[in-house]
Amino acid sequence: MAKRNKQSASSGRKTPAPKASAGGSSPGGLLNRRAARLADFVLKRLDELGVDLLRLSTGTTVLDFGAQAAGGLEAGRVLARLSAADLLDVTVDPGTLAGRPWPTVNVRTDDPVSACLRCQYAGRKVQLAEPGGGEYFAMASGPLRVAAGGEELIAKLGGVEEARRVVGVLETRRIPPPNVVAHLADSCSVAPDKLVLCMAPTASLAGTVQIAARSVETALHKLDALGFDVTRVRSGVGSAPLAPAGGDDVAALGRTNDSILYGSRVVLWIDAEGQELAGLVNKVPSESSAQHGRPFAELLSEAGGNFYDLDPHLFSPAQITLISLRDGAAVSAGSVREDLLERSFFGENR
Repeated sequence: MAKRNKQSASSGRKTPAPKASAGGSSPGGLLNRRAARLADFVLKRLDELGVDLLRLSTGTTVLDFGAQAAGGLEAGRVLARLSAADLLDVTVDPGTLAGRPWPTVNVRTDDPVSACLRCQYAGRKVQLAEPGGGEYFAMASGPLRVAAGGEELIAKLGGVEEARRVVGVLETRRIPPPNVVAHLADSCSVAPDKLVLCMAPTASLAGTVQIAARSVETALHKLDALGFDVTRVRSGVGSAPLAPAGGDDVAALGRTNDSILYGSRVVLWIDAEGQELAGLVNKVPSESSAQHGRPFAELLSEAGGNFYDLDPHLFSPAQITLISLRDGAAVSAGSVREDLLERSFFGENR
């Protein structure tokens, strides 16, 4: 059983945030400790953020950012930072889309590998049968991944860490049952009461913010898929339009992916010669995929709802700029497709 402390909705004020320490985290560093400090910050400001606290019978702390809780923009901003071990600066700012006022989620980091690939990338699939029947499913991100290990990407990058407290982010609207909590705690070699799980469904406002904050992460993951040594990426900034929240999670999955595939812009500073980057840049944007050019919901429907049957090269930013830290050369590729974003976000009202 879970004991839920119901909190009132946020007043809309922006909450102060603890300062991140200068510099990046080294492999095997204190990523979970950083996230745990931010989780403690949330615990002291539940009402202000519109977050609900649940204490499971296992002693596990669950922070609900949008399943039953009100959540909101600030909750989503903090959730994105939690997923990246607080190594990612996240803002929600005014912008435009097809001539209309529209919000944009902007991010920046000087430790992109730890922030985005060791932590923020949703590389851990949590899929377990439940004792009473049925199956629990969620995609997990956050520094929980470096505590658990077992992923090919984490093994390649290094940085598996032992942690006293472990923080994970689950994209789901269901409270994890005891066997799932036990599995996650055991994977991280901690007691269940040392586990902090932050949850938000895709269609929640906080959920859409934390997904739109994945522009730089998507670019780094694409570079890794292309065989590029991502440890040479020193800094990154990115932006993506905030997909409409609300409705069911399947429809929201389509809109949030469209936000990244057709609306995100990323700039990376890389320790490489400009000539090398010139030969790489055209392979990075989503338009390099044969499936580019249609709303994600249509592509997913044709794949029978199987996310993994889609072209992996589709999952990329819309537009990319690579800057050489050796000779100052800058190269760009890709384009933003406002027509597809308008179709996805506004539908018949466009």
